[in-house]
Amino acid sequence: MTATATVPTRPVLPGSASLPHIIRAEWRKFRTVRSTYWSLLALIVLGIGLSALISAAASNHYANSSPSDKAQWDPTSISQAGFGLAQLALGVLGVLIMSSEFSTGSIQTTLAAVPRRTPVLAAKAIVFGLVALVVGEVLAFIAFFVGQSIIKGNAPSVTIGDHDVLRAVVGSGLYAAVLGVLALSIATIVRNTAFGIVILVLLLYVLPGVSAALPGNIEHTVEKFWPTQAGGQITDVYRNAHTLSPWAGLAWFAIFTAIIYAIGAITLRTRDV
Repeated sequence: MTATATVPTRPVLPGSASLPHIIRAEWRKFRTVRSTYWSLLALIVLGIGLSALISAAASNHYANSSPSDKAQWDPTSISQAGFGLAQLALGVLGVLIMSSEFSTGSIQTTLAAVPRRTPVLAAKAIVFGLVALVVGEVLAFIAFFVGQSIIKGNAPSVTIGDHDVLRAVVGSGLYAAVLGVLALSIATIVRNTAFGIVILVLLLYVLPGVSAALPGNIEHTVEKFWPTQAGGQITDVYRNAHTLSPWAGLAWFAIFTAIIYAIGAITLRTRDV
């Protein structure tokens, strides 16, 4: 009897998973987490609902506004006003995506499947960055059109084709994408949900507010270069004094986020989980 030769098969190494495979895995994971849907629901309610309420309130008071307030009337920013809080919901979701894996210990399973840790963080950033971009753009356009339909009954409104309006609306989605990656990166460094959210609130609201109490020249410098404020210029039609231009501000915000992301990648690669 002749023995049958066995052809050796190449072992499948966990670390050999390509980035597209890791991205698909992260996308499936993202869709199955309950907090994803609650955070997106909060984002929709705040982004559209609150913007509509603010548009209605502001337009109703337009007739009684002073001449200086009427001269500074910005219908685009008013129709997007709800995004000030909606961005917090988006940031919290970005923090949860990473911090929840550390708190539950599931990060060990993830890294056992993909020992090369840098692609794991890259895949998470790509998935959430794209989700934030798409959701941010959709909500920004809906909020804009809803807001302008409310405003035009009592106050001057604008169209999407007016000067810099399209850039400001599109900029809301771009800002959301960068903010989402920033929140994810912060959570990668601190590995704690509460701590990550606290840092995010400090960056978005507290520290920029504190700068108002500083001497004028220092306040203006902070206002100009504080990353989240600089990035937010992309969402405004009119440029305020002591600020970077919209695209320069967004670029600086993206550079700052890239630095935090790099620190997060180094932390993930060098620290035990």
